[in-house]
Amino acid sequence: MGYGNYSHAAHAAIVADRAAKPGSEVFKQTATHMLMNPQGLKVRESRDNADHPNSLGIVFALDVTGSMGNIPQTLARRELPTFMKLLTDCGVADPQLLFMAIGDATSDQAPLQVGQFESTANLMDQWLTWSYLEGGGGGSGEESYELAFYVMAQHTDMDCWVKRKKRGYLFVTGDELPYPAVSRHQVEGLIGEKLDEDIPIEEVIAAAAETTHLFFLIPDAQRRRRCEPRWRELLGDHVICMDSPDDACAVAAGIVALTEKAVPNLDALAGVMGGTGMAKERVRGVLHALDGYAALLDPTAPRRATPVAGNGARSSWWKRLFG
Repeated sequence: MGYGNYSHAAHAAIVADRAAKPGSEVFKQTATHMLMNPQGLKVRESRDNADHPNSLGIVFALDVTGSMGNIPQTLARRELPTFMKLLTDCGVADPQLLFMAIGDATSDQAPLQVGQFESTANLMDQWLTWSYLEGGGGGSGEESYELAFYVMAQHTDMDCWVKRKKRGYLFVTGDELPYPAVSRHQVEGLIGEKLDEDIPIEEVIAAAAETTHLFFLIPDAQRRRRCEPRWRELLGDHVICMDSPDDACAVAAGIVALTEKAVPNLDALAGVMGGTGMAKERVRGVLHALDGYAALLDPTAPRRATPVAGNGARSSWWKRLFG
C-alpha cells in the first residue's frame, strides 16, 4: 500500500465539505468496517515505490471511546490536512499513514480496528472515516492501548526500517491507563492467533520500539493527572501532554519533523507553523507540548516551560528502552 501522490488542496476540500455536517454523516459506520476488522490480520505494509522512494510509516492509534471521540472528529473535519502540510513544509518526505481505532476489549464491541498505510488524501480520509466511533469504554480507568503496540510489533512491516533502519512512528491518543498486559484470550478473539501466555505491556512496548518511535498523546491538562504517571513509567518523555486535543496533528507533525531533523529546533518549527497561518497562541501551545521532547533531543537547548513536578523521573525501564 502507499501508492499515489498527496494533494493538500484536494484534502482541504474534502474536510471543508463536511465541516458543518453532523458527526453521524462523517463517521457512518454502525459496526466495525469489514476491511478494518482485525480478525485474521496478517501484515500492514508501508513500502517504497516510484512515487515514494523514501517511505516513512506513521500510525495514529486513536482512542475512540466516549471521552476521546472528539480527536477523530477534529482530524476528519479540519486537522489531518494540517498534519500533512506541516510535514511537507518541514521537508519530511514520503509519509504513509495508517489509522487504528482503539477501545476497551473488556467491554466494547469494536475495541480494535486497523486500516492500511496510505499516501493519498482520499485514501487516508477513507480509512479515518471508516473507523467506527463506538463511544464505549469501560469503567475501570483503563483502555486497550496495549493492543496498538501489539499490532505495531507483530503486524506491520515498514520499508523505512527494513531498508534504511529508520524507525516509523506510532502516536497513541488517550486519557486512560493501559491494561498491564496483552491478553492472549483477547488476541485470539479479536485477531484469531494463539499466544502461549499474556504479554506484559513493558515487553510489547519493547518489541514495538525496535522499529517504531512510540508516543502517547494526552489531550489536555485536565486529563493528565490520572494517567500521566503510569505512561511516564512506560514511555518517559515520549508522553506528550497537550494544551488542547485540537493540537494532536500539529504536535505529531512537530515530533516527526524534530526527530527526522527536518527542522533543527522549536524556533524553526514555530517559523514553519507561522508560515501556514497558524495563530500565534496555538503555535505557543504546540511548542509548550513539545518542550520536554525537544529537550530530550537537544539537552543543551533552553527549555521554554517549567517541568511539572514529579514528571521528570524516568524509570529504569524507560532508561533502558529509550536511553
